[in-house]
Amino acid sequence: MRNLAVVVFFLCCCYTAGDNKPIQTFVIPHSHMDVGWVYTIQESMHAYAANVYTSVTEELSKAADRRFIAVEQEFFRLWWDTVATDTHKKQVRQLVKEGRLEFVIGGQVMHDEAVTDLDDEILQMTEGHGFLYETFGVRPQFSWHVDPFGASATTPVLFALAGFNGHLVSRIDYDLKDSMQKNKKLQFVWRGSPSLKEKQQIFTHTMDQFSYCTPSHLPFSNSSGFYWNGVALFPDPPKNGVYPNMSLPVTKDTVQAYAKTMVENIKQRAAWFRTNHVLWPWGCDKQFYNSSVQFNNMDPLMKYINQNSKEFGVTVQYATVGEYFQAIHQSDLVWEPRGSEDFLPYSTEPHQAWTGFYASRNVLKGVARQASSQLHAAETLFTRYRVSFPDGPVTKDWALDKLKALRWAVSEVQHHDGITGTESPKVADMYLRHLVQAAMGVDELLAALILLPHNLGLPSMLGSRYHKKGVHQPSEQHVIIYNPLAWNITTIVNVTVSFPTATIFDDEGQPVPAQIQGSAHSNATYDLFIVVELGGLQHRKYLIKFSAKKCSGRKCGRTYDAEGVSFERRNICDRMKTGRRLLPVMNECYMLMFDQDTNLLHSITYLPEKRRVMVTQDFWEYHANGDTKAGPISDNYVFSANGSAVRAYAAVEMEIIPGKIVTEIRQRFYREKSDKDYAYSITTRVPECFGSGARCHRLEQTHSLGPLRLNTEVVLRTSSSLKNNRTLYTDDNGYQMMERRYRKYTNNTLARNYFPMVRAAYIEDELSRLVLVSDRAHGVSSQADGQLEVMLHRRLWNNVPWNLGYNLTLNDSSVVRPALWMLLGSVASKLYQRAAIELQHRPVIMPIDQPQRSWKEKEPRGRSPVRSVVLPPNLHLLSLSIPGWSYSSDHDVHLSHLNSGKDLHSEPDYDRVLLRIMHLFEEGEDPELSKPVTINLKDVLQGIGEVKELEERSLTGTWDISRLQRWKWKTADNEKTNNKRYRRGGDQAFTVTISPKEIRTFFVHFAPRSF
Repeated sequence: MRNLAVVVFFLCCCYTAGDNKPIQTFVIPHSHMDVGWVYTIQESMHAYAANVYTSVTEELSKAADRRFIAVEQEFFRLWWDTVATDTHKKQVRQLVKEGRLEFVIGGQVMHDEAVTDLDDEILQMTEGHGFLYETFGVRPQFSWHVDPFGASATTPVLFALAGFNGHLVSRIDYDLKDSMQKNKKLQFVWRGSPSLKEKQQIFTHTMDQFSYCTPSHLPFSNSSGFYWNGVALFPDPPKNGVYPNMSLPVTKDTVQAYAKTMVENIKQRAAWFRTNHVLWPWGCDKQFYNSSVQFNNMDPLMKYINQNSKEFGVTVQYATVGEYFQAIHQSDLVWEPRGSEDFLPYSTEPHQAWTGFYASRNVLKGVARQASSQLHAAETLFTRYRVSFPDGPVTKDWALDKLKALRWAVSEVQHHDGITGTESPKVADMYLRHLVQAAMGVDELLAALILLPHNLGLPSMLGSRYHKKGVHQPSEQHVIIYNPLAWNITTIVNVTVSFPTATIFDDEGQPVPAQIQGSAHSNATYDLFIVVELGGLQHRKYLIKFSAKKCSGRKCGRTYDAEGVSFERRNICDRMKTGRRLLPVMNECYMLMFDQDTNLLHSITYLPEKRRVMVTQDFWEYHANGDTKAGPISDNYVFSANGSAVRAYAAVEMEIIPGKIVTEIRQRFYREKSDKDYAYSITTRVPECFGSGARCHRLEQTHSLGPLRLNTEVVLRTSSSLKNNRTLYTDDNGYQMMERRYRKYTNNTLARNYFPMVRAAYIEDELSRLVLVSDRAHGVSSQADGQLEVMLHRRLWNNVPWNLGYNLTLNDSSVVRPALWMLLGSVASKLYQRAAIELQHRPVIMPIDQPQRSWKEKEPRGRSPVRSVVLPPNLHLLSLSIPGWSYSSDHDVHLSHLNSGKDLHSEPDYDRVLLRIMHLFEEGEDPELSKPVTINLKDVLQGIGEVKELEERSLTGTWDISRLQRWKWKTADNEKTNNKRYRRGGDQAFTVTISPKEIRTFFVHFAPRSF
């Protein structure tokens, strides 16, 4: 996070509590512990984080009135597993049982809310909640989202689905917070989903202008205000326990000054809220590593205030977040409901729009999403394997360890200074290293799941090999292609090969349509496009036969050898006349026209409706100021352009490779006319229609950018003839779309009209919709009518001492290659949700050998009998995994086990399957696809095995949904909460109805397989 400069204003606050009751102050001790940011996790654990939990545990045990909240689970779990003694663990269990140590949020991290994907938010919460429930039998019920840079409307929905009763946010637009403070509207009931409405509403508390830190820089104390333990010291904690900037201790000489300051601040806060309860956070970044100093000073201060409570009009008490929310709930007030609006973007002052991080560290954002997709594929494949072959050759403990490592790495990077790209270079390298290492382990697991179990229905990959003497045998390679989605798909996959000629055969020995051409990125390799047909959660084997010679006629099988046509480089100064020489590229859905005068896209016609839209795409760049004396600067958080964008290129080359599978258009953009190397590129693939017609509706684009010049921020600008009035729609975390109307501000209008795009963004008018879906998060804006501008890459440096001191200037010299798919036309409204998921979860390609001499298999060829798992088109299989938790699903039984005093170590449960299904559409979004869907899960999952038992759970699995009773809050519109679930008993116990935007979570038990 960025340190907040908190200043205490000594105001005479005219606050009068009802009936002259004193203000009840809830002092909440906490330590904000970033899982990353400036220091690596290992550095933080050594310098202060481990000491936080050790000293807090010891100090809470000394006095019954003391409290503490633990937020990020990663540090706590590392402490629990590697530092805590048996005595510490016993103390923690007792403190948790008494409610004096409270876990809030409970996820691995305090996740970012702008650029995180729904899948990963749920994962990191599930990882933390599973540990807490298994270890302590507790289920977090309150959030503490004090530092994410803006607040998404998806987050309160997820917290409600997880069983939370209260949500707490802090960072919202400075001018909006000021208005809410003045009007006492910092607390409300948030209905984050327009479809779920009151069913998943949650009471939300917005922190006031002081945020989560206590006042510092007090005139009578030396530096740190109410932080008597001073400032954490890196790399090593001081041996004598004396830290820098330790505040003056509370003594008879200082207690009155401390009390006066604290009471005045409490009264100032109280004036902004409707009840006489004040949440007073005591803590900030890296605090409580020396808890004895903290409590030994706060104890007498609070005692002094309470002894003089009549004079002060204030009482103080240590509290947890839950105790504060409980007091608010018991006030029984009527609260104003808030709809599905979010709090994005976020600004701290007129020229500080925190919209730059939407695009910071593009490589990290891409690797994190790729790792998440790989994890999803491995989870689903391992689940199938375990149900089918519980005693198979892939060791279950080894497999679960591989999955757990990647779960941890993907969860970790969701931290609000991780996936955001706002961390130091060494921390970014740490995240990447953890992701790559864990992903390599899961690669091993995927290979084992495919290669070892011969009776999975695949022919053995280890059959005997031979070739006839004196007869030339072409080289061959075998690949397995796995569909990780619960939909049947016909799609095109790209395999990079080293031979110019290839023929492909499926597992029935039939030739497969394919296309081979020179690679866009290397002169030494070729792109082999293969048309594959895969059922839901199904994998198939394909055989590729290579030849170093060009083939002709029947020898090519069904593989088309595509050749490119190059077009002369065009300089932008030569564009006196355009549109004279248009070149069409067509499939069954679109006709794209490219202008040979510019080598740019000119227009797209959606053929089913014969509707043409003028569309062009190119690269522009914003120049950033790096000198604070010259004006506002851009950094890894903030976007502050030094003027309007300018073209980022002087000339464009184009090459078109016509094909029978896909036609590829390669556009290369040069900074200067005479440059040898291009700076940017767009590769557009126009697929032909195979199987269902859905595929031809998307234009698959990949882009290349970098290294950038210093202090430039580069955007892909898609300009069209659509009349959108600068209104666009972007997704909140891949869950729901938000309308973003262009707003004018007194200052910084450009940057404050940038929004996060996690999976999708679109513009539309009355006739057409233009959609972009993405494989990673970006910033997006509509700065002019018909324009959709995506920020893809940033490279910055500035002379702010704070940024230089912590190496947070974002001097990112990497080359990035993000993918964006484009859809156009009225049909785009029905297809983009699925397209975004298909881009995220593309088929997994697993080469199982290197190209070598041909070999024969002992087993005859035959199509894999692995049955597909298929959901309706408006339902998505969000999760199918074996978590491995050992706790009982029966809460009473689990608590009895924990309280028994017996050895609490239990073996993982490999028979419990976690299933989540999500409805993709909003209520009323589509006449058919928005309808509730009734499915029989026993029938749906029969391709995996026979479902024996089904129990519905909360989002993270820790609550039996039938026992989950969330708090009810009175609202001004008196809408009644309807939490009815559509489940039937008896013979139809496996039938469920899933309504628009619902996410339903289940534990599934399958009957044992008999062989």
